[in-house]
Amino acid sequence: MKSFFKLVLANLTAIFIVIAGFFVFFIGFIILASISESTDIKSNSVLTLDLKTRIIDSPSEDQEDFLSFNNNEQKSVLLYDVLQAIDKAKSDDKIKGISIEADNINAGITQLDDIRNALIDFKKSGKFVYAYGNSVSQGAYYLGSVADKYYLNPAGGIELKGLSTEVTFFKSFAEKYGIGIQVIRHGKFKAAVEPFLKDEISPENQEQLSTLLNDIWNNTSSRISASRKIPTSELKTITDSLYSYIPNLSLKYKLVDQLIQKSEYDNIIRKKINIDNDKKINKISFAKYSESIDSKKGDNKIAVLYASGSINNGKGYDGIYADNFRKEIKKLQEDDDVKAVVFRINSPGGSANASDEILFEMQQLKRKKPVVISFGDYAASGGYYIAMGADKIFSEPNTLTGSIGVFGVIPYFKDLAAKNGIRSDAVTTNANSNMISAINGLSPGTLTIMTRSVESTYQRFVHFVTQNRKKTFEQIDAVGGGRIWSGVRAKEIGLVDELGTLQDAINYAAKSANIKNYGVSAYPSKISKFEQIFSSETDEDFSTRVIKNKIGKDNFKIFQQITDPNAKAEVKMETPFSIKLN
Repeated sequence: MKSFFKLVLANLTAIFIVIAGFFVFFIGFIILASISESTDIKSNSVLTLDLKTRIIDSPSEDQEDFLSFNNNEQKSVLLYDVLQAIDKAKSDDKIKGISIEADNINAGITQLDDIRNALIDFKKSGKFVYAYGNSVSQGAYYLGSVADKYYLNPAGGIELKGLSTEVTFFKSFAEKYGIGIQVIRHGKFKAAVEPFLKDEISPENQEQLSTLLNDIWNNTSSRISASRKIPTSELKTITDSLYSYIPNLSLKYKLVDQLIQKSEYDNIIRKKINIDNDKKINKISFAKYSESIDSKKGDNKIAVLYASGSINNGKGYDGIYADNFRKEIKKLQEDDDVKAVVFRINSPGGSANASDEILFEMQQLKRKKPVVISFGDYAASGGYYIAMGADKIFSEPNTLTGSIGVFGVIPYFKDLAAKNGIRSDAVTTNANSNMISAINGLSPGTLTIMTRSVESTYQRFVHFVTQNRKKTFEQIDAVGGGRIWSGVRAKEIGLVDELGTLQDAINYAAKSANIKNYGVSAYPSKISKFEQIFSSETDEDFSTRVIKNKIGKDNFKIFQQITDPNAKAEVKMETPFSIKLN
């Protein structure tokens, strides 16, 4: 018997050692994966934007998949760091030029605008900007068209087709399968709920989408025309006819300068930087080059607080979470080294309650130091709401702006349940105890009170806008109603102060704080793989993270709306639209 217990104890000890060893190895692997390589910039280098570069607006978008250790995945680089890298490269003798080698570009439309502008400025240094493509997306070509020379593979093509949107409607589908949908909204343009109410696009939605798409495409196509020296009328014909998909036609109509293979393109760069054809080109990525930039300049700091993604209650990092942002804002309020704050917003909105929490904290921050807003791809609905606690608002020309409206959507399954022999009876203590039923939907009293809640939230929304924009309720209501505007139109109707970049907002913040030498710091900071696993600063459990990783962020949002009763019952300030050139 003693030998039996000794054997069991020995086996348990061995298992414990194996588990402990695996744990130590696992943690060590994470730490090693998080350590970046040393940055050594060699002479005669070419700064290169390739397929492995992912442009992001906020550190919160760079949440690495802690279930994956693939070192070949895309390297994420902050837009601000890309712009700083281009600016530094102008005067860096080690950088001879820039090469754009991306068939697809993972970046938003306003990010592409900013990078294009930076490249135009870079060319003033006399250094070259070349581009090469195979099967090139519209967004990648828009960026690459700014190059001195654009080279295309002889068997390649360019996706140049303009912008479109397709609205899918679910009203008849829901009726066919016995799914009821109760909708409460304010604003005839609040198109987020239209697919559940109609079987075709409304005139109001048709109008706003047409205006928005044409504003953005006219701005985008005019820049391509200017860079490639193609008349705008001719570019319209090229786009309408899809000529860019045929390499010879791309060459004929001056979309590209030459049809060559990639090795021939590399030889052109070798000749440009005066090295032999058998020598390797020292290409350095934006991710690596940005690590060599020191943004610290004295004790004074301009903080850039990034708000990217949907707005939610509670804690989390994959988006904008009220609890986290309240803490970040309080840190900035108490940090005497932070002289001013730029609030960079790239959000379609989300929870009305969470938006209100964030706005309140920003209003308190504004009392202590200058707060300047910079809009990214979109600052719509709740994303626009949280901007109302600022001294000045900068928008990009192509930012989706406004969408001043509120809605709630509640699905229920009474008819579907009845068709399958399912019904329910509720036992309650009060008239509306059973407020929201998966089978019967909203109780009459709940529908009444939620309608009042939506109207009250809209009134509060417009109130804060009138205060910030110094306009009457009637003036804001006339351009509100859930309607989305481009940044250019938003400037015309007074929803923003200036058209400008993130750097413009930073410059204005420094001027407001009366400082000249300062560093720029990003908040909130990126969360490492190690912190993702062990951090308590998130309401997500392990299974939730696995599901999100498996089905993707966009699909998970739909899954959450269906399965989370709190999400279904929540009053929303949100827009369903996003604009991408790809």
